[in-house]
Amino acid sequence: MIKIAIANDSAIAVEALRRAILSTRDYELLWIAQTGADAIKYCTLQRPDLLLMDMHMPNLNGVEATRQIMQQSPCIILIVTASITSHSAMVFEAMGYGARDVVKTPRLGTDNPQAVDRLLKKMAILVKYTTGATNTVQKQSNVSLPQRSAIAQPKLVVIGASTGGPGALQSILSQLPSKFNAAIVIVQHIDEQFVPGLVSWLNRSSKLLVVQACNGDRPVAGKVLLAGGSQHLLLRPNHSLRYIHEPADYPHRPSVDVFFHSVADHWQQPGIAILLTGMGKDGASGLGHLCSAKWHTIAESKTSCVVFGMPKAAIEQGAAKQVLALDQITAHLVGTIV
Repeated sequence: MIKIAIANDSAIAVEALRRAILSTRDYELLWIAQTGADAIKYCTLQRPDLLLMDMHMPNLNGVEATRQIMQQSPCIILIVTASITSHSAMVFEAMGYGARDVVKTPRLGTDNPQAVDRLLKKMAILVKYTTGATNTVQKQSNVSLPQRSAIAQPKLVVIGASTGGPGALQSILSQLPSKFNAAIVIVQHIDEQFVPGLVSWLNRSSKLLVVQACNGDRPVAGKVLLAGGSQHLLLRPNHSLRYIHEPADYPHRPSVDVFFHSVADHWQQPGIAILLTGMGKDGASGLGHLCSAKWHTIAESKTSCVVFGMPKAAIEQGAAKQVLALDQITAHLVGTIV
C-alpha cells in the first residue's frame, strides 16, 4: 500500500485530494497537515511515500516546508497548487529544493474528472520510483523524417534536467554572457501548464533570450529554446525542431533521451551535452549516444545535485566525459564557447 500525505490548509482542496487518493485502491491516506510546520513534524513521525504539497499555508509556506523536509526526512513531494501564474516563482524555488513535479489542484465540480486524472497520472509516475519500477528508454529508430540539410550550424549546447532542474538552469543561464556564441536547447521535466511560467522566471535572470520551443524552430546562437508541452521534442535532419507523440509509454514527456538521441543522429558538428540533477535514468542513454558521436558530455556531480539519479545513471554507463559541479559546468561553458 502506497502511503500518501497532504499538506494543505484549504478544506475544499483537501477534500478533492482525499477523494482522488481514495479512488485508487493501492493508495492510503496517511495524514493531513494544515501548516508547513505540521508537515515537517508529521514527515518526521510518519514519512509518506508521496506528499502532496501546497505552496501557501499558515506559519510556514510550501517552499520552506519542502526545503526542511528534504533536509530532515526526505520523501517524494508533488506540488499541488491552485494557481499556475501567481505561484510559479514559488513552485520553481520549491523544485530547486527537491520537489519532484507540479500539478494544478483539482476542484470539486464539473471539471474535476479531467483534473483528477491529471493528478493521478502524476502520482502514478512518481510512485513508480518508490516501488523500484524503471523504464528503459531505447533509441528512436522508427520516425520518418526528411533528408539532411546543408544549413549552417551554430555551436550547440543541449541540456537535460528533472528534479531540481529549474534552480540549476537558473544558476547556469544567469552567469552566461549576453554574447554567448552558441545555441542552447533544454529539456526539463515539468508539467506543460508551467512551461510559460518557467520561461518567464528564467528570463528574469538570464542575459540570453529564453523562449518555449515551437515546431519548426531552429537552434540559434545566443538564444535558449526550452521544450514545452506534453510531447517529446525531436531534432530533425534539417536541423529544425519538432514535437512527436511516440514513444507514448515513457514516464516523462518530453524525454531527454528522445531529444539527445535525435541530436546525436542529426547534428553533424559535435557540441556540449549536459545532464543535470534529476530522478530516474532519463537522459543517460542519450548522453551515451552523444558521447559516441564525439560530443563533449558532462554529468552534474553528486555534490551539487538535488537528486543524483539521472547523472549517476549516465556516469555508471560511461556516458559522461566529465563529472562537474554546477559552478564548474558554468565555468566550462564560459571558457569553452567563444
